[in-house]
Amino acid sequence: MLSRRRACVLAGAVLAAACRRRQRKTIAVIPKGTSHVFWLSVEQGALAAGKEFNVDILWNGPVQETEYTRQMQILDSMISRHVDGIAVAAAERKALLSSIDRAASEGIPLTVFDSGVDTTNYLSYVATDNLEGGRLGARTLAGLLKGKGKVAMIMHAPGSASTMDRERGFTEVIEKEFPGIRIAATQFGMSDRAKALAAAENILNAHPDLNGMFASSEPSSVGCALAIKSRGLEDKVALAAFDSSESMIADLRRGAIDAMVVQDPYRMGYEAVKTVVDKLNGRQPPKQIDLPARVVRREDLDKPEIRRLLMMK
Repeated sequence: MLSRRRACVLAGAVLAAACRRRQRKTIAVIPKGTSHVFWLSVEQGALAAGKEFNVDILWNGPVQETEYTRQMQILDSMISRHVDGIAVAAAERKALLSSIDRAASEGIPLTVFDSGVDTTNYLSYVATDNLEGGRLGARTLAGLLKGKGKVAMIMHAPGSASTMDRERGFTEVIEKEFPGIRIAATQFGMSDRAKALAAAENILNAHPDLNGMFASSEPSSVGCALAIKSRGLEDKVALAAFDSSESMIADLRRGAIDAMVVQDPYRMGYEAVKTVVDKLNGRQPPKQIDLPARVVRREDLDKPEIRRLLMMK
């Protein structure tokens, strides 16, 4: 009798543990890509939120940010798995629309982060104010040039809403506020450092009197810095870069980059997961959460708050 009672207690404990496991929610987090440092910081923020709110984070995305079809396949597979919630950074503003509608129709709360989409059929949108970030980049570069000169822009990739906003903000401010500065050329880096390097080289060949450059993403920024270093133009061409990475921080210290407009990718990943958790717990998150960008210069790199923001060791 005693052994039977013990067996019943043990079976009850196992059943209770299984129930607790089933009650633990799973949130899929799908970045634009996984090869850039920015997304590693987003992942760390998402994982931190998962730990804090007791949910499992399923992280999966394409390697490159131009693999639109692959990202769509990943999103569709997460919907088919019936995950409890989704956070996705759309690599292209139109490519995921049918998948986002499908998630909504199946009652899966979906937050869009980093880059916007051409629908409002989502739970929340968490992103840097990219338009203002581009404006900040324009004013920073104009300050470096004292309001005069010839500049170029290395853009990210067509259809990427976040970087298109940055590029639009940059162009808008230069044209409206700085009549002494002319945008002489623009080219896409296609989310690839080597292609961004080639684009920057092409522009420097065509415009040997260029005074400054603005790059709207991490791969474009790295490509521009490489082109400037290879020609020894650190003291002749000012570079206002967007985003950060270990190599970009080194280039800022050494002078190939003059200023970086940086986001807070850790907080972005954290807030994206938190909006989904809030919905699963019966709370309605804001429809849009704007995260500010800020400018980092060489003299800022040893400040404790900047070191934390850039995840410097």
